[in-house]
Amino acid sequence: MEPGARRSARGAGSAGSAHAGGCACGDCPHGARAGHRRAVAEFLLKRDEFAAGQGLPAAVAHSASASRQWVSEELTQSADLVAERGRAEGAAWLGRLWWRTACVVWAAVVLLLLGQALTAIGAGWTSARTAGLLAAVVVAGALTAASWFHRARGGALAPVIGEDNRLSTSRVVAGVWVLFLAYAVLVLVGRLAAASSHGERDALISGLELGRGAGVVTVLAVVCGIGVLVRRVVGVRVLGQRLQKVRADRPRAADVLTDDSGRGAFSDIQYVVISGVAVLFAAVRLARRPDQLPDLPWGLAVVVLVSAGTYLAGKYAEGGRPVILSVVRAREAGDLDGPIRTGDDVEIRGAGFVPPGAGGADRLSRMVVRVGAVNVRVPLVPVTGGFRNPTDAVLTVPVPVDVEPGRVEVQVVTAAGVETNAYVIEVTE
Repeated sequence: MEPGARRSARGAGSAGSAHAGGCACGDCPHGARAGHRRAVAEFLLKRDEFAAGQGLPAAVAHSASASRQWVSEELTQSADLVAERGRAEGAAWLGRLWWRTACVVWAAVVLLLLGQALTAIGAGWTSARTAGLLAAVVVAGALTAASWFHRARGGALAPVIGEDNRLSTSRVVAGVWVLFLAYAVLVLVGRLAAASSHGERDALISGLELGRGAGVVTVLAVVCGIGVLVRRVVGVRVLGQRLQKVRADRPRAADVLTDDSGRGAFSDIQYVVISGVAVLFAAVRLARRPDQLPDLPWGLAVVVLVSAGTYLAGKYAEGGRPVILSVVRAREAGDLDGPIRTGDDVEIRGAGFVPPGAGGADRLSRMVVRVGAVNVRVPLVPVTGGFRNPTDAVLTVPVPVDVEPGRVEVQVVTAAGVETNAYVIEVTE
């Protein structure tokens, strides 16, 4: 056997054994997940060791600036590996999501069947129950087919995943209303197909008149419009550098209730809660009166509209461009006061340097400070459990020796690619 063939055989054997045991490759979902967890654990261990002053080579231990630069480079490389494994895990997770969503949808159909069977005891099985069950099967079948065709992009959730790879609150709410009203119309279609008398058919057709479903139709129009408008608003503000957006590794269910940094957002929470209560009310009305569209009372419809307006106003108000307020010479204990010289550390004070969702080391390492014509990478300074530099309000960077003495402009470029205002400092020899 040739040496290359022997290496191929050994590689195939090792891959098979890895898959048989604890998979350690990135070719399958289990391998991607395990690889990401392992990379995260190694990064956290390395960060805490550097924070405690351990692991520094003797060649750089004598110089504070050299050791800081060496630590930052090591953490950046480790963080890049974590980000790469995180993206691989996110892609594998999206590939599995279509099957999970299909299982959830059909489980809901089974629960509907059980609920109808239990409530039919004594009252008897009616054509409305049959129409409701058939409508649920049709909707579930459509969602399952959509999940299959979009299985690489999140299955049935693909339309409600935003460009930043997070679940969009406005799209989720609009999608729930669309599915509910589609189900309600299918129930009426099923009942109309089973109707035997002209009077019953006329009553079902009149149940689709706008006068009976004006409230729910108005809510549907508004929430769908909000879903489209919010996408436009966010896109325009990002391109205008008035909003910072960074891409997530994968969507999470909590995205509909939180902002990009994972904190609960009032505008999102109230929109989801009020819309959920309104959908629940409409579902009960449909169960009580399956011969017409749910007649959502105008009082409740107005509450939903106010909630949607609050959500839209919150989208207009969030974010903002990062700004530099001041730049001063960084001074450690024992240093003498003096002007800024090349080689000195400067402390840049401001706001918005770390965009929401960019608190990971791989994002922080992408921050750049322009000092004149020189681009300076912001060094990562670890502490136990996090980083001392950079932060959202303060950055510390050295003034490079290539900067010419005189008046020099300083700008910060965040991980989202947004530039701050230019701040002029005086650099002396």
